[in-house]
Amino acid sequence: MIKKLRIRFALTVILSALLILVVLIGTINIVNYRRVISDSDRELDMFTRPVDMPDMNDPNAPSDIPNLPPMMMPETNVYSAVYDDSGKLIDSFATWNSMYANQTMEDYALEVLSGSKERGFIGDCRFAKQVQNGGTLVVLVDCGPGLSSFRTFLRSSILLSLGCLVIVSIAAVIVSGRAVKPVAESYEKQKRFITDAGHEIKTPLAIINADADVLLSELGDDNEWVNDIKTQTRRLSSLTNNLIRLSKMEEGREALKYTKVDLSSLVTEQVNSFKSIASSDDKELVLNCDETVKIEGDVDSLRELVSILVDNAVKYSPEGEKIDISCCSENGKAIIKTSNKTSQPLDEDEIGKLFDRFYRADPSRNSDKGGFGIGLSTAKATAEAHGGNITAGKDGNRITFTVNLPISQ
Repeated sequence: MIKKLRIRFALTVILSALLILVVLIGTINIVNYRRVISDSDRELDMFTRPVDMPDMNDPNAPSDIPNLPPMMMPETNVYSAVYDDSGKLIDSFATWNSMYANQTMEDYALEVLSGSKERGFIGDCRFAKQVQNGGTLVVLVDCGPGLSSFRTFLRSSILLSLGCLVIVSIAAVIVSGRAVKPVAESYEKQKRFITDAGHEIKTPLAIINADADVLLSELGDDNEWVNDIKTQTRRLSSLTNNLIRLSKMEEGREALKYTKVDLSSLVTEQVNSFKSIASSDDKELVLNCDETVKIEGDVDSLRELVSILVDNAVKYSPEGEKIDISCCSENGKAIIKTSNKTSQPLDEDEIGKLFDRFYRADPSRNSDKGGFGIGLSTAKATAEAHGGNITAGKDGNRITFTVNLPISQ
């Protein structure tokens, strides 16, 4: 539990730092990118003023062609060209000194002319296309320097963010131990209290039980009140023993005797022992079990685990229902499943609490069915002690418990 709490704490800190970095760095880079676009669009707007083109087929048309870009000094390299309706170049203007750059811009301009977009990016150039009287104006603005700065900052910010995230992750792992230390100490004290109190309770319970036996010998075995005392004493003794054992298992102090276990036979044996109880309530146990499922584990603990699951299914399924139980091997795991309908549907919150000590889905906490609400906690501790896990899932008013245990090689 404490290990999981530390992991959750560290992950929370790391994910929070990641979210902050993503929002911060993302916002800065988006603003930078928008600035590059804004600067280039301002240049495009200066060069895309309407120009009245002469009709080249008109003999009365003036022989001189208006200057295409307005006569002003652009802040960046610009290429503009005007094409007639047939796609023939009428005039062009460039601030590039390089012939290679001019040829590239001519190729870009022709590609823009044949495209459908009126504004966008082609390569590292921002373009605008405008249909004017007598032709089409294409303007290209060089965004290379701005985009280069943007990309450099983007790479640097990402690397810096990753470095910060690594530092935060290391710090979170280190600090998580101190952060959960009070909880860990409280949890350890709680487990020690349960163990110590359980041992202290055992003695008075034994005395009460012995005194009840003496009373029965004097008053007769059919005395209702003394028999009730013995019954409740047995229940309290059982609860005490279960709590002590559960605490020891969670502390890792339960001595498990690992041997080769035929899980198929063990499950079949436990299911058969509950068939008479199930049939008395008109319930049917349906077992589907492979014959060759073997694991390394403690026989008594595993037998109790299966017993808890089957007993739980029999107790809380409606009369006349079928209870499905299976045992098989899959992907190197031994899988035990119990599936049954419940008297009332469970929501997701209740499913997550089923393995908590003393939790009962019945809000009235009716104890007519027996038990103390720690059976599934014991089953979970047993599964984890064997290197496996147990989960619960629901489908409507049907609940399924799944145990995964490693198969012995």
